[in-house]
Amino acid sequence: MKAGRTEPEGATTLFPFPEGWYFIATRKTIEKKKLIQRIWMGEQIVVWCDDEGRICVAEDLCPHLGSELGPDVGGVVRDGCLVCPFHGFEYDATGQCVKTPYAPAPRTARLNVFETREILGLVFAWRGLGGRPPQWRLPEEPAGDDWSELETWSVRFTGHPQETTENSVDDGHLRYVHGFGSVNRVGAIEVEGSYLKSCFDFTRSQKVAGVKVYTYDVSAVTHVHGLGYSYVEVREHGLGMETRLWVLATPVDGDLLEMVLVSQVKRLREPKRAIIGMRFLPSGLRTRLMNKIIMAAQKRDVLSDVVIWDRKQYIPRPRLCGSDGEIGTFRRYCEQFYPDSVDCNQGDDAAG
Repeated sequence: MKAGRTEPEGATTLFPFPEGWYFIATRKTIEKKKLIQRIWMGEQIVVWCDDEGRICVAEDLCPHLGSELGPDVGGVVRDGCLVCPFHGFEYDATGQCVKTPYAPAPRTARLNVFETREILGLVFAWRGLGGRPPQWRLPEEPAGDDWSELETWSVRFTGHPQETTENSVDDGHLRYVHGFGSVNRVGAIEVEGSYLKSCFDFTRSQKVAGVKVYTYDVSAVTHVHGLGYSYVEVREHGLGMETRLWVLATPVDGDLLEMVLVSQVKRLREPKRAIIGMRFLPSGLRTRLMNKIIMAAQKRDVLSDVVIWDRKQYIPRPRLCGSDGEIGTFRRYCEQFYPDSVDCNQGDDAAG
């Protein structure tokens, strides 16, 4: 519930940490910082990479005598192992204590580690209900060569990953908030276990000094794998441009949500149409610039949503109209990620 607001009768507060795979950091960030300490999914964790490239995500608690392990209290990574600042116990990337300064390493001294998965340098960890192991796997890395480097951006606000992911099926907000034209859902939502697929076409105008200079004709396919991982394949038909977009929503502490956007563009060797200001640029530079332009547009869209997400309440039984899309189907899909005791009610898919 938002501060200063009375919760309406019958309202439901969503369980803050739905089960699933959630973003940790990029491999580049982990290798650069050596040791990361943060709040993730309501847990204080540490993250590091050993000399063989193995990444460890672990609870920030030494099982010896309970010290924190992060850099703020003196924790360091030495020879690929995390060294506790209290008594010098050393832990490898599996979480096992392998050395102490003054005695054999106790076999029972082991960090509580989270299972990880890496996709194109994006590192995720599994947060299971009651500590249970992964119930599904994230998809394989997307195929194909000749793509730009990843462009990333993040923002924090008060929110919940179900509410943000719901935008992938909310056709009405695409028109009203973002100004998309000719929004047309392509087929019904597909749901198979933890996977949801949503496809739609739309148009969008680009303006320079308030004058419309180009209308993009876009097809988008959204692949949702739980509430922390959404991957969108986008094709702009006029230019023949292909884009990949990851929308990664991760609860921080039960109140704040961190959203990370990641974009990638396929090399534009021979665009079908001239691109304003980029006609004579080498294809590699043109592709990098297009990726930055696309990320800037995505940032504007997300910030428009953040203003709403940051202040909205979850309505368990929304009064939907016929143009709202398949919100009820989406909410039924979400139920699998919560404890049985949590009531994730849904509305109808049509006006009633």
